Amino acid sequence: MKTNQTIKVEYLARVEGEGGLKIRIKDGKIADLKLNIFEPPRYFEGFLRGRQYSEAPDITARICGICPVAYQMSSIHAMEAVFGLKQSGYLRELRRLLYCGEWIESHILHAYLLHAPDFLGYPDAIQMAGDHPEVVKAGLKLKKTGNEIVNLLGGREIHPINSRVGGWYKIPPKKQFLRLLEELKWARDAAIDVVKFTSTLNFPDFERDYEFVALSHPDEYALNEGRLISSKGLDIAVDEYEDHFEEQHLRHSTALHSNHKGFGAYHVGPLARYTLNYDKLSPIAKQAAQDAGMGTTCNNPFKSIIVRAIETLWACDEAIRIIENFEMPEKPWVDYDINGGIGHAITEAPRGILYHRYRIDSSGYIRTAKIVPPTSQNLRTIELDLYEFVPPRLHKSKDELTWECEQAIRNYDPCISCSCHFLKLDIERD
Repeated sequence: MKTNQTIKVEYLARVEGEGGLKIRIKDGKIADLKLNIFEPPRYFEGFLRGRQYSEAPDITARICGICPVAYQMSSIHAMEAVFGLKQSGYLRELRRLLYCGEWIESHILHAYLLHAPDFLGYPDAIQMAGDHPEVVKAGLKLKKTGNEIVNLLGGREIHPINSRVGGWYKIPPKKQFLRLLEELKWARDAAIDVVKFTSTLNFPDFERDYEFVALSHPDEYALNEGRLISSKGLDIAVDEYEDHFEEQHLRHSTALHSNHKGFGAYHVGPLARYTLNYDKLSPIAKQAAQDAGMGTTCNNPFKSIIVRAIETLWACDEAIRIIENFEMPEKPWVDYDINGGIGHAITEAPRGILYHRYRIDSSGYIRTAKIVPPTSQNLRTIELDLYEFVPPRLHKSKDELTWECEQAIRNYDPCISCSCHFLKLDIERD
């Protein structure tokens, strides 16, 4: 084994966006490790300034083609906070349904097509499909179920256009929702199989003592409302976010890194939600977790693929509940008055909490905007994972170590384009 070397991987495959990782090893120890985000800044916060508040949902949806619902919902909730709006009844339930669709399609895309090849030894899902065609076909069909929810309620699968401040532009007839039930019931059964399948994968023995941060709601598995809590005792309203969290610019990254003031790096996403809100999962999801050998907490980031499968099962079950109990609201939206102020919101994107803050003037124009995506909040945590994950594996070949580093990063399903305001692996041994 070389005690001094540099390992470099030009681009990380099977993530959204571009970036790199450089590791310099000296005397058999890590001397420096940087997760380099070199994708250009995208300036969405700048695009929003001077635009009408009502344009924010459609503009922010363009930030990500995989999780546009999260961006729409965070912007809408923030605007409604300015105007003093609080949704209830089936207008609120339909927002949860739309979010369920996004969770299903995003989680399955990651679990089957992006992350499972790591565990099974394939370079990509196409190669995996040659030996496991039925697994891949089932994954694609499950993903399609999530897309159909977004398409029906959102107006289209990618960058949906039906959500608005106050509710919806249009609500489809109840019979169209009912047509989804049979497919969702198939998806719920299939999702149980996904939990079983992911639980049989070979996981590295690796755990860390994370500070998990997620939304928490007293009555439900939180999607787009609740307080922000952590495993270290944090319990705040969403409008207190910037009192406790800060962003830092590092020279090696065009994505800002987030920090919990006084505590440091923290972890958002499926593991955080599961650990902090296990008791709010539906009975069928809890049973599947127990059958998969999962406890009520999980500190192994590689097992996030199991938790994504559990959340997919929960989302299918929740979507069925909403549709079976659905009653058409009298009107697609609630009326409100436009006024100036500052609005904050946090919703749970598939990859973790997504914070939006807007300052609106009295005419409804956006004066300032701030968006903190989940991937930028996890970047420092990913680096710290690698600081502990790499040293015991330095005896491995460069190809083996590169593969395992990529797998460790893909645990977080990083959306690099979202985080810019990955893997090129470069390991340098001096």
